[in-house]
Amino acid sequence: MFEDTVLERAQEGHQGIEGAPSISHEPTTSERPEITMRAPAEGRPVSKEPAPPATIPPEATPQKRGLLRRRPVVSAIGAVLLAATLGGGTVYWDYTGHFESTDDAFIAARQSALAPKVSGYITAVPVTDNQHVEAGDVIARLDDRDYRVALAQAEAQVAAAQASIENVDAQLDVQQAQIAANQAQVDQAQAALTFAQQQATRYQHLEQTGYGTVQNSEQYTSQLHQQQASLLSAQATLNLAQRQVESLKAQRKSAVANLAQAEAQRDQAKLNLSYTTVTAAQPGRVVNLSAAVGQFAQAGTNLSMFVPDQTWVTANFKEIQLDQMRPGEKVTLKIDAYPGRTINGHVESVQPGSGTAFSLLPAQNATGNYVKIVQRVPVKIVMDNPPTDVALGPGMSVVPTVRINAAPSLLERLGKL
Repeated sequence: MFEDTVLERAQEGHQGIEGAPSISHEPTTSERPEITMRAPAEGRPVSKEPAPPATIPPEATPQKRGLLRRRPVVSAIGAVLLAATLGGGTVYWDYTGHFESTDDAFIAARQSALAPKVSGYITAVPVTDNQHVEAGDVIARLDDRDYRVALAQAEAQVAAAQASIENVDAQLDVQQAQIAANQAQVDQAQAALTFAQQQATRYQHLEQTGYGTVQNSEQYTSQLHQQQASLLSAQATLNLAQRQVESLKAQRKSAVANLAQAEAQRDQAKLNLSYTTVTAAQPGRVVNLSAAVGQFAQAGTNLSMFVPDQTWVTANFKEIQLDQMRPGEKVTLKIDAYPGRTINGHVESVQPGSGTAFSLLPAQNATGNYVKIVQRVPVKIVMDNPPTDVALGPGMSVVPTVRINAAPSLLERLGKL
């Protein structure tokens, strides 16, 4: 239809304008030939004869081709990249599903302050800052002369208490001898009383039968009464001696108690003397040393901080990461201070509660407006092979990666092929 219109306009003798753009028609299909009409030259008469029909170049009707036919190399590279991206994403997703990691983790230790239990002037500080010490190594020494004098006095009191006990024991021995003598006197008085009873009975019988005098009967009766009194006196003396033994035994118990008190004072004096030497209770490092020779240290004065060798990692995982995390699972640790090192460890325990629940001012979610926030739960991780050539201390940042699935991932299985 378009071609017929052009031919009719050519027959009517319409003139074109020189240099006008070609007349084009947007076809409904993807590609249509472009039709042009050349204008007559300026100054030449226009012929009234019909112009020949315009010709359509053959390249204006190319065949429809797909992307794979036109750019096969680009299409192949794109397909390979797409497959590699999908495969790598699948492998990465499967691999990361075997692990849980967090950057909210730090090295922890039960650090403590080193302080003397007694007061005194510091006479020696044989350590320096950040020095590693073993258990029993000396951190500082105090002037111990006053404590040595106190120990000597306590030992003298112990000796006096022991002498008092020995004196009471000697008195007991003497008293036992006295008891034995009094018992002999009782036996003697008993024998004399028996003879006096026999004599008095005999002379009383002679008096009654007329063969004896009244005087003799009364005399021996009097002797009987005297012997009875002598026996009672001897028995009383024996009883007194025995009671004296009980008194001496009570004195001995008091002397023993005094000895125990003196020994306790002596032991306390020994402890006070030992406290003048401040030592490390376990292996570790001396940190923030403030002790100096000549300084007067009161009891409880902080001389230095002490960081033991036994450290661990406290990792604050999100509560949504704990579903498959159990004690004993393997952990890979990366310490920010030493990025080239990889430390192995294992999960020792998971705290039964979030970190905010044990804070000084725990959150009161039952009051006011509530917004749910994912909580952090501390997990204790113990290092299996802590490095010994570098210093690890509380507060150092760590990135732990916990393996929550012991089964090999797809990447690990591919690596074994």
